[in-house]
Amino acid sequence: MTGCYEYPKAARFGRVVPKSKIYEAGNLTAKQRQRFVDQVDQINWAYKLAPETINLSGTPGVPEIQVFEVRLRGSKIDSEILNAIDKAIHFPILFELKKDDERKLIAAYKRPSEADASKWVVSEYFEANWEPVDKSRLSLPRTLDLGALYDNVLKELMPGAALEGETLQKRVSRIEEIRAKERDIDRIKSRLAREKQFNKKVAINAELRAATAELKSLEEG
Repeated sequence: MTGCYEYPKAARFGRVVPKSKIYEAGNLTAKQRQRFVDQVDQINWAYKLAPETINLSGTPGVPEIQVFEVRLRGSKIDSEILNAIDKAIHFPILFELKKDDERKLIAAYKRPSEADASKWVVSEYFEANWEPVDKSRLSLPRTLDLGALYDNVLKELMPGAALEGETLQKRVSRIEEIRAKERDIDRIKSRLAREKQFNKKVAINAELRAATAELKSLEEG
């Protein structure tokens, strides 16, 4: 797993983002807004990685990369909160979460929709481990443009290894399928634990074996 990066001083943006702006852009329900209040202390638009601030050219999918510092009130944040911020800002975002004296990097793979270029598709989130805030930051990967920089940072956050010839988008899709299958397996195991009838347990066990085989196939490609 990667850690947090050192960003160029020229890219410093340093503006607090009012939560109300995210509420409006994301059309959040009252329940979602309350979750925001409960989990998020402050959102800071910390850095703007753009051609004029980092000396790397943009690409159609990654014209800029934004870095948001999100200070938490507790120890966790729901992915739907990060998703609301991602949907409100029409650029790829790297989130740096902060709690007490720890921090960690988290990001989704975000790309323009093929059906509507004005909209963005946001994947599930990939994250590093929590680390002390006083730990030395990593140098950004050396790349030729912002698109490659974004890809390299995401690859460092992703679990497992890429399959031979696998594109980033296909790798993201496969990881999402793996996570969905893992959740499916957990549900099957819960049903198995609750079931008392022998015949039904046999059927659920068969279902569990099939799901486990499918998971292995996804992991191995």
